[in-house]
Order: sequence, then C-alpha cells, then structure tokens
Amino acid sequence: MVEDARFEDGGEGPIALKALDAEDLKVISALVQDAVFPVTEMTWDRRKRRFAVLLNRFRWEDRGGKTPPERVQAVLVFEDAMAVASQGVDQADRDLILSLLSLDWTPGEDGTGRVTLVLAGDGAVAIEVEALEVTLKDVTRPYIAPSGKVPDHPE
Repeated sequence: MVEDARFEDGGEGPIALKALDAEDLKVISALVQDAVFPVTEMTWDRRKRRFAVLLNRFRWEDRGGKTPPERVQAVLVFEDAMAVASQGVDQADRDLILSLLSLDWTPGEDGTGRVTLVLAGDGAVAIEVEALEVTLKDVTRPYIAPSGKVPDHPE
C-alpha cells in the first residue's frame, strides 16, 4: 500500500514541488507566505515564457518549536507566462524589499488564467498564464531567520 506524504515529512529536506491545479497552488502559497525578496529578484523571460522569483522563504514546515525560526532561499517559477503586470511596486527602486502574502489563482477560459502574487502594502504582481504550472524549489541550506522571530499576522 502506498501512503501519501505528510506535511511533517518535509521538515528536514529541501522542498521541490509543482502545482498544476488550484489545490496544488494552495500548498505552495502556504509555503511561500511571508517570503521576502528584493524587487531585483523578479525576472520575466518573455521568449521562454517564464517568470521567476528568487525569494527568502520562511520554513513553515519546520515549525515544531525545536529549532530557531529558519528561512531558506527558494526559486518560485511560473511557466507559460504570457504577460506580467504589477501594481503598487516601484521597480525603479532597486532597494525595495517585497513581502509575499499569498498566491491567488483566477481561472480563465480553456485552462488559461492569472496567478497573482499578493504583496504586503497593497502591492501585487499578476502573471497571465496559458496553463497553471508553478514550481517551488529550495536552492540553499536553511539559515536562522535574521529577525529570530516567526512572522505574525495580528487580526
């Protein structure tokens, strides 16, 4: 009998996930919540139809309380990107640090749609895609979060 992976199974190893539908994207969205990244780390390769972000992801999967809060650098890639637009993001400010709150999916016709990176401070980046295909891959070893704290969202 084959057993599904559990959330706890990812605690020690690097994450490498792919989202091909809305339910998969919810998992990736939860794992990138509170990731931070410089505006300079967003790249859209129009020719390859790929949008990518190198982000510093909070390791939510490792919150057993046994270790200090950790982050890890990860690459978030959106394939089949046909157009990218932003709102409330000053891309000319090369020192701007963005904080990712969630990834939202708005389906369109025939498998197309829009993935929106919802940012703190009312910013957003919208990626129009021909089909939903998003990957998240950790690319460094975890490191202790510089703040030493777990991100908090008081109501």
